Amino acid sequence: MAAAGSASWQPQEEGLKEICGLLEQQISPSSSADKSQIWQQLQHYSQFPDFNNYLAFILARAEGKSVEIRQAAGLLLKNNLRTAYKMMSPAHQQYIKSELLPCLGAADKHIRSTVGTIISVVVQLGGILGWPELLQAFINCLDSNDVNHMEGAMDALSKICEDIPQVLDSDVPGLAERPINIFLPRLFQFFQSPHASLRKLSLGSVNQYIMLMPSALYASVDKYLHGLFGLANDPSAEVRKLVNSFSFSLVCAAFVQLIEVRPSVLEPHMKNVIEYMLQVNKDTDDEVALEACEFWSAYCDAQLPPEILREYLPRLIPILLSNMAYADDDESLAEAEEDESLPDRDQDLKPRFHTSRFHGSEDAEDDDDDSFNVWNLRKCSAAALDVLSNVFGDEILSTLMPIIQAKLAAIGDEAWKDREAAVLALGAVGEGCINGLYPHLSEIVAFLIPLLDDKFPLIRSISCWTLSRFSKYIVQDSGHQKGYEQFDAALMGLLRRILDTNKRVQEAACSAFATLEEEAAEELAPRLEVILQHLMCAFGKYQRRNLRIVYDAIGTLADAVGGELNQPVYLEILMPPLIAKWHQVPNSDKDLFPLLECFTSIAQALGTGFTQFAQPVFQRCINIIQTQQLAKVDPVSAGVQYDKEFIVCSLDLLSGLTEGLGSGIESLVSQSNLRDLLLQCCMDDASDVRQSAFALLGDLARVCPVHLHPRLSEFLDIAAKQLNTPKLKETISVANNACWAIGELAIKVRQEISPIVMTVISCLVPILQHAEGLNKSLVENSAITLGRLAWVCPDLVSPHMEHFMQSWCIALSMIRDDIEKEDAFRGLCAMVRANPSGALSSLVFMCKAIASWHEIRSEELHNEVCQVLHGYKQMLRNGAWDQCMSALEPPVKDKLSKYQV
Repeated sequence: MAAAGSASWQPQEEGLKEICGLLEQQISPSSSADKSQIWQQLQHYSQFPDFNNYLAFILARAEGKSVEIRQAAGLLLKNNLRTAYKMMSPAHQQYIKSELLPCLGAADKHIRSTVGTIISVVVQLGGILGWPELLQAFINCLDSNDVNHMEGAMDALSKICEDIPQVLDSDVPGLAERPINIFLPRLFQFFQSPHASLRKLSLGSVNQYIMLMPSALYASVDKYLHGLFGLANDPSAEVRKLVNSFSFSLVCAAFVQLIEVRPSVLEPHMKNVIEYMLQVNKDTDDEVALEACEFWSAYCDAQLPPEILREYLPRLIPILLSNMAYADDDESLAEAEEDESLPDRDQDLKPRFHTSRFHGSEDAEDDDDDSFNVWNLRKCSAAALDVLSNVFGDEILSTLMPIIQAKLAAIGDEAWKDREAAVLALGAVGEGCINGLYPHLSEIVAFLIPLLDDKFPLIRSISCWTLSRFSKYIVQDSGHQKGYEQFDAALMGLLRRILDTNKRVQEAACSAFATLEEEAAEELAPRLEVILQHLMCAFGKYQRRNLRIVYDAIGTLADAVGGELNQPVYLEILMPPLIAKWHQVPNSDKDLFPLLECFTSIAQALGTGFTQFAQPVFQRCINIIQTQQLAKVDPVSAGVQYDKEFIVCSLDLLSGLTEGLGSGIESLVSQSNLRDLLLQCCMDDASDVRQSAFALLGDLARVCPVHLHPRLSEFLDIAAKQLNTPKLKETISVANNACWAIGELAIKVRQEISPIVMTVISCLVPILQHAEGLNKSLVENSAITLGRLAWVCPDLVSPHMEHFMQSWCIALSMIRDDIEKEDAFRGLCAMVRANPSGALSSLVFMCKAIASWHEIRSEELHNEVCQVLHGYKQMLRNGAWDQCMSALEPPVKDKLSKYQV
């Protein structure tokens, strides 16, 4: 290699030849040489101080070599610079930079692109200040009118904007203004360039600054928008798509920021934005139209003024409907042809996620299967229509319904996609426009039920879904004869489709039926036999993927009808096929998950009726947990790979059994090592395992605390630790269940809870004091557990009550009437008896908490609350009690009158 030199560095012919030879072998697909050996040789050369100079020389000057070899040298140089640049001598750094700049205008596009990538890396490592010639070189190229030079500089600039946008929006010593101020006017100019590549690169570069919003861009938003509208009808689909992908983010993120600080910029343009989106939403390229279509939901989510959008609805709604028809290349069209006899492939099975057991009011969203499906223009248009219907309600019906009616009236096989889109549209607005549709509900349902038997499978499947969107109202109307007949027709129609021969229809029908079950609940009881016959028939004929949905429908049915299911005639239909499957599926098969979930619902519904099936189910759960805990440390001797979901599902089924059998589970627990396994699960590093473990701990505390006793202090310590963690918000469901379990244990073991009482109280108080940002259920459970601890250990808790009384009472007043709330108020009364002055400063809040009761069912507690209020009335003389009462709203005072104060 050449001796280290300065800017006059020259390569040696021999070294050049050798490196080019190695690069050639490395990139050649036909070369028989060992690629790893070549790589090692190149790595060896990297140790020479001027090796990177050779690479720069080959990239910039090896005219006789192929573009591929020069590019390979450039990519290797880029990777080397990432690790070595800062250790290189300034002379070598300078040599490489001086070779790169002339290549900005190289004749070959690939060389220009590689040079742009390397320049961005050098700027990342050395900053703009470390390369003073660069900015002037960019300006010279951009102003040159030579397309290669303009494109090369623009490519490098766009990579800097993408990788490190902030460097151009910083003060540079020696420069009168920030680099971005120099480049923005030139970038805007390129919006009108005759070259599509320059239009695309300049737009992409400016878009990187929308979120940063430098003052130079802020001051020229008008110019930016003007350029954007100019690009809206760009002949290049790639440019149109880029404009759109950004307009969606632009209007929904950057515009929202702008609207807060400078609405005057946006107001005059919003109509132009909407006009332009309407145009692009009709683009012939589906992907471009999809980018534009995202805008409508985003506009509504951003809570921008609806009136601006209102006048465009008559033009927007027909576009959305037209885009809701299946595209010819939609993958669903091929899937819809699949017959039920065709076995599912592994890739057909959606990933499934079990939700760990949770005690309290969930803040959960509906889980949507679309995360697995491909998002496309049809789905996006339907989602937009759904959102618009929720914002504008019935006022969209005057535009929408004539189009739906026209599409539904279209006859002939070739019009089936239009008919299908019309049914989809009806379902999409089923919630938002229900007030306007409700008077016509019986006609809509009467129209949908025959479509369940349509010859086209995708019309049958969408009719199932749309029917399910109205299920709440179909059930509501089932109280009178005509309404019941319609409910029964919908029920039987969906059951028929559950036995369809088409997989896609089976899936839609089963999901729709599960929704109807949730709404109908005990209304299903008279039809239980026929429902079970259909579901178990499906159970016998479905392939793996749809079988999971049948399990869900059976579980939902059990949840809906509860104890009604506990009759021999129903159990004879339901249990034998499930038990056969139970024996058939091995402990390491993931198909066991939905079966365990299904059994959890059945065990809870049957209650003690599940006793005859309980022993093998209980034992299998214990075995699965044991095997998985072994697999975690030694998969070879366990014979299976560790998967925590087996533990979570088994813990949840044990919870279902405990809830169903009550104290009847005691004999099973006493003969097992469940206590030790459960303690291990409570200490697991996976939060969902701990979440389900604490749910089971609380359930067992209710019915057989005696079996937890030998390790009680360990259970309590670990549960308390879940509340005292800096990452509380990340493991909120674990904390919630642990908190609930402590409360359940407290009321069973009473004084034995005392060693951890103050630790737990010190964790619960901050939760109650900062309730706004936390999960509602955790706040409720914290309030109840604090009350239960106060009830069993008032002497320990009451000295501290003035620190938490106000926030605790606020939380108590939000809880619905039930047994748990009764326990909490027993704690309140016990504390007040022990330390009456501790609640004085929070008396108004305590009165509001008492007034939150609809009715205290327990006569004993009612009397205790009376005594507390009368005690304070006697204690507060000289008008102090009346002063307290005058601070209460009239409805609160009315509620307190039942306690004779």
